[in-house]
Amino acid sequence: MKFFQDFLSLLYPEVCPICGNALLVGEKILCTICFYKLPKTNYHLDANNPVHELFSGRVNISHAATFLRFSKGGMVQRLIHEFKYKNKREIGFFLGELYANELMHTDWIKSIDYLIPIPLHPLKLKKRGFNQSEVFANGISNILNIPVRNDLLSRIKFSETQTKKSKYKRWENVKDIFEAPNSTALANRHILLVDDVITTGATIEAASQHLLQIENVKLNVAALAFAAI
Repeated sequence: MKFFQDFLSLLYPEVCPICGNALLVGEKILCTICFYKLPKTNYHLDANNPVHELFSGRVNISHAATFLRFSKGGMVQRLIHEFKYKNKREIGFFLGELYANELMHTDWIKSIDYLIPIPLHPLKLKKRGFNQSEVFANGISNILNIPVRNDLLSRIKFSETQTKKSKYKRWENVKDIFEAPNSTALANRHILLVDDVITTGATIEAASQHLLQIENVKLNVAALAFAAI
């Protein structure tokens, strides 16, 4: 079996999704050079980071952070494109594990009860085949042993892609599209809301407004990347 796998790896070598170079023995998902060049934000170490400030005065979020910094045409954009649009779920899971290894050193992560990924509308989920935020959350869960609950937040309205919309249009696009169908399970819980990319924060804000109506919910946010505009 191992011989067959080695033979296949010679014919179809695994390549780094960022630079395209073949992975060497011992490298996983990313080549060593790209791994060490990842533009990490380290926002989880700074309570007043730019992502937290983004939500200040909008929704009551205790901590907000992202793993990587997104830039147009940059390595993170290429990485996320491979993950989301080329069905390479192992990338999102791996990045979730990497981020969890950093989050475990913060005090606030220790009191989290549930990871709640931002849901896709059922039509979009059927078309894509997976929820990228859930895959990322599963990677975090695999290291931190915090359960992922994809049954506590629902997307009840189909919304268009946010990519080319203005800040106001993004908010209009996601207003009233979420609901929390099981408020009893969330009461008095400490939640980490997980997303893939935060830009204006409109999606997180819309989801948070529903979750924060539940009795004594404490809300935190973690995302794969931050794309400031």
